[in-house]
Amino acid sequence: MRSVSAGVLPPTIGRSGHRRGLVLAGLVLFLLALCAASITVGARSVAWADIVAALSGQVETVGQAAVALRVPRTLLAVIAGAALGLAGAVMQGVTRNPLADPGILGINTGAALAVVMGVAWFGMASTGAFVWAATVGAALTAIFVYAVGSMGRGGATPLKLTLAGAATSIALASLVIALVLPRNDIAGGIRAWQIGGVGGASFERILPVLPFILVGLLLCALSAKRLNSLALGDELAAGLGERVAIARATAAFGAVLLCGAATAACGPIGFVGLVVPHLCRLLVGVDHRWLLPYSVVGGGCLLVLADIVGRVAARPAEIDVGIITALVGAPFFIWIVRRQKVREL
Repeated sequence: MRSVSAGVLPPTIGRSGHRRGLVLAGLVLFLLALCAASITVGARSVAWADIVAALSGQVETVGQAAVALRVPRTLLAVIAGAALGLAGAVMQGVTRNPLADPGILGINTGAALAVVMGVAWFGMASTGAFVWAATVGAALTAIFVYAVGSMGRGGATPLKLTLAGAATSIALASLVIALVLPRNDIAGGIRAWQIGGVGGASFERILPVLPFILVGLLLCALSAKRLNSLALGDELAAGLGERVAIARATAAFGAVLLCGAATAACGPIGFVGLVVPHLCRLLVGVDHRWLLPYSVVGGGCLLVLADIVGRVAARPAEIDVGIITALVGAPFFIWIVRRQKVREL
């Protein structure tokens, strides 16, 4: 019996569209419940009266102000988590690599380096400028990693892509440190941003990234059937009439837009794009027409939940979501590597 991985399409016996729709609806309800919890729970305890007043637009007390700040924070967590979860699923489909993730492949770090260069050299300060810089950095890094991983015999194998991405990520992270160290005027803000978090979110910070998120979502959604074809192999996909290069480039560009926008708004947050698609495959299988919407909702759930945990685990202080996702994602990455190694034996 064939094993299930990011690049293999097994039969989906017993997984009817009705069941998948019900599970997706349940996942959406769970996300809504997490959003409600995110607004009501935090480092500061607030009364229900303050929650109701703040949601109705009244901000007069400290508690009401705290609730008002949690609304854009929750929205940003949903948007960034959805973007990273979808980007991870698409990257795993494009590369047929179960270890693909915007962080592991170095794409988030490339986006972060571009933003840091813009701040250090050109004095960028707006989220809109950050998004453009992050998108360019993410795209150039993705092209470089894929080119390096494709060298030699066998082309772009999962192992070579992972190694190329890890090496590139380390190198780019070193460049970020080299740029930040001499600049005491920006060092504090950049270091806090590099951890990855949704604290201090505002609607003014969210609005500039929405066009990039929406275009990325559209490109990835249109690529669902094509990703199913690519999962069968390039030769078979071409035999089915698919333009392999165009299909791969379109899907990859959508994922790059999502990574760039999420990194610009929140900083480089790792492992969401690795953990979410694998968990979603357990629920829905490997059909990208279902896997992609599941990854969108699942990514939002994971990042909102991570933000809630970070706020309540160290009261009255907070732990950024980038730290929480790393604590969850690192053991998950090790488990996936060991699982893939066993399959290859």
